[in-house]
Amino acid sequence: MTVFVASFLFVVLAEMGDKTQLLAMAFATRFPARTVLAGVLAATLVNHLLAVVLGSYLTDFIPMSTVQIAAAASFILFGLWTLRGDQLEGEDKRYKFSPFWTVAVAFFFAEMGDKTQLATVALAAKYRSIIPIWMGTTAAMLVADAFGILVGVVLGKKIPERFVKWFAAVIFILFGIFGLYETLPGSFLTPGVMTAGLVLIAALVVLVVWRGRRKQESTPSAGGGGRKEGEGEGEQP
Repeated sequence: MTVFVASFLFVVLAEMGDKTQLLAMAFATRFPARTVLAGVLAATLVNHLLAVVLGSYLTDFIPMSTVQIAAAASFILFGLWTLRGDQLEGEDKRYKFSPFWTVAVAFFFAEMGDKTQLATVALAAKYRSIIPIWMGTTAAMLVADAFGILVGVVLGKKIPERFVKWFAAVIFILFGIFGLYETLPGSFLTPGVMTAGLVLIAALVVLVVWRGRRKQESTPSAGGGGRKEGEGEGEQP
């Protein structure tokens, strides 16, 4: 029980203000709270089990820096994916992933190389007890992210849909940019390369938004018009 409590307290403190807690907040503005929490639970169970069992050996096969770079880049792609749709309703039908799998996959990659995963690895190395640490760190993630989900639900009810979409996308893209800045080798972080990277990201954002508007204009009769669907907040359950 002492190991469980120590693991719970250590990770719940590490998760407060962490990117995955903010990610829970962003997802809660798009998907039902129960779906977000279920996705967080599934991703955390798998990710933290890997961290407890294999975390201390992971760097023998795959450098942690490589994992962190891939995770950061995936967040930029996820932000662009968020901007691609013009409405939040029916995304489970419009995209390949359902809301549950969208949350679960995003959280799984967000946790790869994150401080809470590294904290789980450190706890496993110290206590050598798989089940209590796995359960304690998973419970901690749920408690901390449930708070983020609660905030996200409140925001989602008071903020217009267009702002919600941009809020989520900006969070994802900023996570990716900061993640790449922290994990890329110093030789890549020259002013020229960083400027080119920011320009490329901005150009991709403009392209995705432009294509989305063109697609909306080409299908004005779908569901009585995209503008009405966007304004009908009362249609959401």
